[in-house]
Amino acid sequence: MSTSEKPAGVELAGDMSWCGWGRPELKTALPEAARALLEQALGIGRLDTPAVPLEAVRVGPSRLSEEARAALTAVVGAEHVLVDRDARIRHTRGRSTVDLLRLRGGDADSAPDAVVLPAGHEEVLAVLRACAAHAVAVVPFGGGTSVVGGLELLRDGLQAVISLDLRRLDAVVAVDPVSLTAALQPGLRAPRAEELLAAQGLTLGHFPQSFEHASIGGFAATRSAGQASSGYGRFDDMVLALRVATPEGSLELGRAPASAAGPDLRQLFVGSEGVLGVITELTLRVHRTPEVRLYEGWRFPSFESGITAVRRLVQEDASPTVIRLSDESETAVNRALESAAADGAEGGCDVIAGFEGSNATVTAARTLATAILTSKGGTPTGTEPGEAWLHARYRAPYLRDALLDVGVFAETLETATSWSKLAELHRQVRTALERELTWEGRPPLVLCHVSHVYPTGASLYFTVVAALAEDPIAQWSRAKQVASDAIVACGATITHHHAVGIDHRDWMTAEIGALGVEILRAVKQRVDPRGILNPGKLIPDPE
Repeated sequence: MSTSEKPAGVELAGDMSWCGWGRPELKTALPEAARALLEQALGIGRLDTPAVPLEAVRVGPSRLSEEARAALTAVVGAEHVLVDRDARIRHTRGRSTVDLLRLRGGDADSAPDAVVLPAGHEEVLAVLRACAAHAVAVVPFGGGTSVVGGLELLRDGLQAVISLDLRRLDAVVAVDPVSLTAALQPGLRAPRAEELLAAQGLTLGHFPQSFEHASIGGFAATRSAGQASSGYGRFDDMVLALRVATPEGSLELGRAPASAAGPDLRQLFVGSEGVLGVITELTLRVHRTPEVRLYEGWRFPSFESGITAVRRLVQEDASPTVIRLSDESETAVNRALESAAADGAEGGCDVIAGFEGSNATVTAARTLATAILTSKGGTPTGTEPGEAWLHARYRAPYLRDALLDVGVFAETLETATSWSKLAELHRQVRTALERELTWEGRPPLVLCHVSHVYPTGASLYFTVVAALAEDPIAQWSRAKQVASDAIVACGATITHHHAVGIDHRDWMTAEIGALGVEILRAVKQRVDPRGILNPGKLIPDPE
């Protein structure tokens, strides 16, 4: 049992690679043993597929008119209206595999016409009004980590499109240690937020895989769920108050811990992906920094037995802060790549359980969880697997870049459903992906884990690894279509925490109904009548 002042893996992050995930200096080549294993599993020959040089990337001329540029300059200053090639490329798209394939191939034709960096609520408000007056689309940009097309720069009939980079809104506005709340600006990156809060003995407790680069505003705009959601809750659970700028004015939402003053309008903007407004300040629930963090591993005979055990944990109020259950395929691949099965054990499914809090609460929680996991057939594997996962939990996206370098496609998708439907959802999505992506008799690797649990159900997070096809973008588009159709057919949600963006927009009618879509469209018309805010995302087009 060890103590720590801040979560393992917390590092301050700068800009990401222009065509990959994370900081360029942390990129690593795929180990030879792992490459040989994948070549054998996928039935592919040796192939090197590096990205084009940055200087070879195609970028069209800026379409921003002189009048629009002058109006924006009057608001934020000339030094904060960027039209140079490098800034525009680095604000093109998010970080889905499709986004990266286009950038790696030299395609930045959809780059923003300018990158605008406001420095406060009033400047954001003025930028939105200037853009509405000059027919300029606005795509808010936090950490650039969207994997669902949320940063696709669509003009949608407008004269130009800007990327509204919120990095200058990066302050901790106020901390209330009595109420355990903190007011933060949206451009604050997660590692910096944790560093500033840790200095006061506090933490948000929100650590998604995108943590190193994601922003506080992005967490709210996409209904993010961190890896410790079982203990600290989803990000939308943490939002107490919001300040929002729209082309039609400002909103101040949230006055107390709870209210009966009509529908909660905060929920219109939490998860709205910049389509309805730009969040400029958030008041969030925070926690005292835990005295102890203890992470350990467990093994179960099967995915179904693991699901039963995890369900019992959460339904008996015994869930650890982190609980993560890999299916048989993910377990086997993880062990093969990491040589984790040093004890010679084969088969089964691995579980990571993490406990955070005071010595007393961690001891009590661990004792109760151990009793339940053991009673359901679990075998403890010690703290080494848990500590290894904790210290490497932000590194998986870097592996995707290494795979793309050697002709291997890797992408993820996620969903959630009730416990009674979870096993069938797992089978249907897996079957759909394998059927669509099987190549010359060799199926892809389809891996899955449960990482967010609730009394009534849980999420499923799939990772797909396949040989790059001649047209990998079309390859994934077809696979995503059949997987999404399977998700909807099973009655599950189209997205648990990746948000909607473009990728899930066509399934929104199935998610909330035609009337629900009309309600969103009506709100959009009221707060953004010119349609400048992140066009083409979240809300399906009228039929």
